[in-house]
Amino acid sequence: MKKIYTVITALLMCGLVFNACKKDVNPSLGELNSFAALYKVKNVYKGADVKLSPDLIGGAQFTGGVVISNLTGNNFPKGGLVIQNSDRGQVRGVLIDLGDAVIPFLPGDSLVVDISGGTLTKVQNSLQIKGLSLANITKISSDNKVTPRTVALGVLTTKFELYEYTLLKLTADTKPLPVTGETYAGSKMLDDGSGSTIVLHTQAEALFAENSLPASATYTVIPVFGSEAGGYGTVQQVRLRTEADVQNASGPIYPNWPESFETPDIAVKSSYNMNTVDVPDNNINLKTGNWKLFQSILANTAGRDRFNPPGLQAIRMQQNLSVSAYLQMNFDLNNGASKVTLWHGAYYTDAVSTFRLEYSTNGGTTWIAAGPDVVCASGGSKQETYLLNIKGKVRFRVNKLGLGTTSIPKVYNGRLSIEDIAIYSN
Repeated sequence: MKKIYTVITALLMCGLVFNACKKDVNPSLGELNSFAALYKVKNVYKGADVKLSPDLIGGAQFTGGVVISNLTGNNFPKGGLVIQNSDRGQVRGVLIDLGDAVIPFLPGDSLVVDISGGTLTKVQNSLQIKGLSLANITKISSDNKVTPRTVALGVLTTKFELYEYTLLKLTADTKPLPVTGETYAGSKMLDDGSGSTIVLHTQAEALFAENSLPASATYTVIPVFGSEAGGYGTVQQVRLRTEADVQNASGPIYPNWPESFETPDIAVKSSYNMNTVDVPDNNINLKTGNWKLFQSILANTAGRDRFNPPGLQAIRMQQNLSVSAYLQMNFDLNNGASKVTLWHGAYYTDAVSTFRLEYSTNGGTTWIAAGPDVVCASGGSKQETYLLNIKGKVRFRVNKLGLGTTSIPKVYNGRLSIEDIAIYSN
């Protein structure tokens, strides 16, 4: 997203957009801010309709954001303009119901919205702003980039209202797997193997409704409380805007995957380098099979290890090594691989580190890089996706590179969290 808030604030302060705007000044002086981020606007709702006015939002008359909706795909109720913005790390989106108006705004348009006199209301469970018209909305700029946030289904379903009407990316299978000729039309269940599922809903009139449904893909979606009939409702749904929101189609995930590292208990592998009767040469049995955890442990420190809810464990790989640390399968999968996904992040406030995903088609004798080296995410976790075309037997490992002792800015080699490795058959 471009520096939308810098632009908006400057325009508001200079009085170039609306003459009635007050300056955005230091709140300690007792003056009011005329622009409110969406999270502040949405927080006004306490269970009953709210007529929006400046006195309810700290003096703010305006909000704004970047358009993420695209009604050309016919997969959302007409008249629904969805914008998203971010302030102080809080990303929020909202639907502005413009009724029968022909919406002239395109994805990436930056808008300022005069919300005075509008009503914040729920249609079933869907939180929306009603009572506004196109006259309340001013376009500031075009072609602003909004990068979808990648989210695990377990996180999305437990915190759905925080993600509602924002642009997300998720990777999942269709369950049950689609039969030959099955299309997007209607409600399909998405499953990422974590135990959490969500409905992918496609309206009958959507332009891509009759296109073939993939077994697995990465979807760019907007979460909405919807209904089976296609309107707003009480069901947690995700919706595509157009079929361009479907990427990385592949075969289905292997049964019993992803490897979530939830069992056994962390006590089984609590030392980075072990060679005991119970843990010979750092090999332990996980849910999917036997793995080598060399200079790696099972870990569950909340707020530090990067595990995805509802899970409580991840892998933590050692820091400052001059040799590689490995998280390695000691077994083969028989039907090749069309895709691999995994989550990664620096442990706590550690320096970042570098790893590569590798695969072997000869039982672990030799290993081949599945993609370029990756610098792990900092301050959270990120999903990495590898598109592959491997036939026959295959196994994988994460190779954390031994770059030596961290010495910023020359060497970055902190502890690494790895979580939820998913492998898709070919």
